[in-house]
Amino acid sequence: MKSTSKYETIGQILSDFTQPAYRYGQIMDAIFKQKIAEYERITILPKFLREELARTLGPHVSSVTPVKELTSQQVSKVLFANGDGERVEAVRLTYERGWKSYCISTQCGCGFGCRFCATGTIGLKRNLTADEITDQLLHFHLNGHALDSLSFMGMGEALANPHLFDALAILTNPHLFGLGQRRITISTIGLLPGIDRLTREFPQINLTFSLHSPFDDQRSELMPINKRFPLHDVLNALDRHIRHTGRKVYIAYILLRGFNDRAEHAKAVAALLRGRGSWEHLYHVNLIPYNSTEATPQSYLPSDPERIKTFVRTLKINGVNATVRTQFGSDINAACGQLYRTE
Repeated sequence: MKSTSKYETIGQILSDFTQPAYRYGQIMDAIFKQKIAEYERITILPKFLREELARTLGPHVSSVTPVKELTSQQVSKVLFANGDGERVEAVRLTYERGWKSYCISTQCGCGFGCRFCATGTIGLKRNLTADEITDQLLHFHLNGHALDSLSFMGMGEALANPHLFDALAILTNPHLFGLGQRRITISTIGLLPGIDRLTREFPQINLTFSLHSPFDDQRSELMPINKRFPLHDVLNALDRHIRHTGRKVYIAYILLRGFNDRAEHAKAVAALLRGRGSWEHLYHVNLIPYNSTEATPQSYLPSDPERIKTFVRTLKINGVNATVRTQFGSDINAACGQLYRTE
């Protein structure tokens, strides 16, 4: 079911009070250009209208409240409380050249139970609304941070939340956040209906597929979703995506010592991605060093650096583009798979 976003509600309030059309632009200008965080402070509006906005939507423009912030070099992790007290985490990354990127959550917890991920141990509490998703980014914007790029790699499986597509419409709306599709990345464990919908509706958004093992039985052990949407079906959908969009697809692969980091794994990943067609050069493997937390099983350990180098070399020898992703934030549990709603 579609939830009404605050931006639609504001339009409705203006209509109910028969306000002139330019009022909407004034409000959006106040939020997105002047970075005014409370409706009461948008003084260009008549007092009755400010009061009505605050009465209907609450005093603050953003519906998520920062509860706690942890900061380490280049990384800031914010714990947000939603209106019903549920909590989610978002991460701000600052790269050396000043580029700011954000890792945003789409669900309170996650119901897919991938074995290596702390978020999955919570289970799914609920989907976030379009406002709760976009307000994580709005919080950073209102606090003076540039919005250069964002990824849906926070808590939850983005394509499992139907409100994601409403959030994408808000983020790419030129009158609101105005983000180009190419500045947005969505990570998925392979939900076929969502991949196909993304191909149709937001073809220029970057897509990352979490692979983590090239062998069906092992991938099913790590990621139960593989039984519902098997690897080969997902890769066929990714082929369709590349053919339709002409864009790269990123393959995320977390390296777990002695589990999925052997030469046979690297060769099997290459075999999966080669021979798919004239577009196969648009697959790019991102290797991710594993981050453990207290919430995930102790049976997994990070691969040693030599094993990682061999894995990369094997992929490249077999004609597959691959890079090892630079890790930020593991010291404050803000890296991949570590978000856990810490009190």
